[in-house]
Amino acid sequence: MRIKPDYNLKNIYEIDLDELKSIGIKLIMFDLDSTLMVSKSGKYLPETLDWLNKVQNDFKIVVVSNNNRCEYIDNVRSISDFDVLGSCAKPDITIIRDYIDNCNLNVNECVMVGDRPLTDILCGKRLGCKTILVGSINAENEGLPTRFVRWLERLTIKH
Repeated sequence: MRIKPDYNLKNIYEIDLDELKSIGIKLIMFDLDSTLMVSKSGKYLPETLDWLNKVQNDFKIVVVSNNNRCEYIDNVRSISDFDVLGSCAKPDITIIRDYIDNCNLNVNECVMVGDRPLTDILCGKRLGCKTILVGSINAENEGLPTRFVRWLERLTIKH
């Protein structure tokens, strides 16, 4: 299976917010671990918080995580100024589709942002929304096994 994200960027900071606004995006759905925060850290980097505050000026934000540890997700909720959904089971779209519907939005007003082609990007494609594949927010500090898995998974990307 080959997956083609609409955008393939180095990290979240390269997202062109003006372009998203110009194409009618209202909701940005972010994966959590390795996309918005260092994996399993439970905290945002200061520059990420500053950037997210800027994003919230023009967009609704929701975190859509596969993490099913209630304590971890509750902690992330406590430090976030936006909705955080855990146990999403991406690439399944059920929980995320319900969230979009409850926001009275159409999928063409949404974009999925994540670091994993086979979960985040596939989920966005199944929803029918725009997708943005980003590298890990902590790529320079990831171990060799993680980097290898990322390389393998990116073989599924259609260029």
